[in-house]
Amino acid sequence: MNDERRTIGTTGAAGRGAKGASPSSAARSLAGPGARPRKPVTKAKPPAPAKTAPAKAAPSKTAQSKSAPSKTTQSKTTQSKKAPTKPASGSKGPVKAAPATKAAPASKSTAEAPKATAGKAGPKKVAAGPPPTSSSSARSTAKPRLRAVTDEDAAAAAAAAAEEAAKATRTAGPASMPGIPLEEIVVAIVQAAQRVLGSDWERRLATSVSALRRRLSGDYEIDAFGFDPQISEILVNAVEPLAEKWFRLEVRGVENIPAEGGALLVANHSGTVPIDGVITGYAVKKYGGRNLRPLGADLVFALPFVGQMARKVGATLACTEDAERLLSSGEIAGVWPEGFKGIGKPFAERYKLQRFGRGGFVSSAMRAGVPIVPVSIVGAEEIYPLVGNVPSLARLLGLPYLPVTPFFPLLGPLGMIPLPSKWIIEFGEPIRTDAYEPDAADDPMLLFNVTDQVRETIQQTLYGLLVDRGNAFF
Repeated sequence: MNDERRTIGTTGAAGRGAKGASPSSAARSLAGPGARPRKPVTKAKPPAPAKTAPAKAAPSKTAQSKSAPSKTTQSKTTQSKKAPTKPASGSKGPVKAAPATKAAPASKSTAEAPKATAGKAGPKKVAAGPPPTSSSSARSTAKPRLRAVTDEDAAAAAAAAAEEAAKATRTAGPASMPGIPLEEIVVAIVQAAQRVLGSDWERRLATSVSALRRRLSGDYEIDAFGFDPQISEILVNAVEPLAEKWFRLEVRGVENIPAEGGALLVANHSGTVPIDGVITGYAVKKYGGRNLRPLGADLVFALPFVGQMARKVGATLACTEDAERLLSSGEIAGVWPEGFKGIGKPFAERYKLQRFGRGGFVSSAMRAGVPIVPVSIVGAEEIYPLVGNVPSLARLLGLPYLPVTPFFPLLGPLGMIPLPSKWIIEFGEPIRTDAYEPDAADDPMLLFNVTDQVRETIQQTLYGLLVDRGNAFF
């Protein structure tokens, strides 16, 4: 009796499958042409994990190809075990082979399950695929760390790196000066210059440097008295911080300074050291736009360095001839009639005017026909409070007096720093002299009256300014 089961799934010799034959193909032939299994529908893979999906799907195909022979072998083993059992007469093989036929599609779906799983492995990596190996577990543990770094963290890290680089660049300097903040020092110097010299300190510095360059090249002019306008401009720029920041200078009555023509400024003298003459010249140049030509004593021009500088800034000898020449040529001359008696008086007699002499300055103004402008200066008495004098040592040195202040000579050179008192300079109403007769300059009584008028005007103005100023330092 022929065993028909031997022909299931084969077209050749018994017990051996033909090329391309398998239990799965036999099951499909029994099920009919309409029962052909459909290919599993795979979902579209997202763009991001598309690179890793083919790598994981490849092993599943290999597993499928390897699992097919094993299933064929299993089916052959089952058939060989069931071969000794003969069916009853009238029975047909295909009926008893139905369980095997039903199992075949199950094995097919089982074999194709890795494909479907591999297709769905893109969006759901955790639920599908074989258990993670050591390399995949390492990658899975590395990904959370990369995923934890957000954009904000990356931006903060980049900003910190840039700050460190900028800091290293700023602090980079010569190896001999480690840790010295050169940039901060430069910024501090610039800020100090702006505070002391003002907002236009760069312009004034450039002007001074330009004047110095012209002097070194010999491109400058002086007048018959030795006045050098370039040196005067440099002096004004150098004195400005002292006058404006240290003494807090206030100027009144600038409109009384003539814009053109000659005039004689008569002021009180005080301060132990004649700084008031320098500050008055600065005020006339800064606020009046004119150069002041001071009339100095003989001692000023007898000193080695001081005399030369006095000539260059416009000073000349306080004599009638030089004064008349300056006033007749349209210059503004300045005189301090108190002389050494004014700057050398004790601090207890401050702002009490001394004798103005015999009126020589009035005579020069009358001959030149220029007005006399009274000038009152408050603030110079407090810069060096004179509390003592050493006459014997002063005569030995050829000086009119040797001052002793609360800080000099006790503190040495530090005692020469002037105290920061508040200054007020007021230019009074001009006193006309052109109304007098030409021979009025030789009348002693008239000269005395005009001199006393000028002195009294300055004294009364000083009292009013002291009341307006209040405290000398605050």
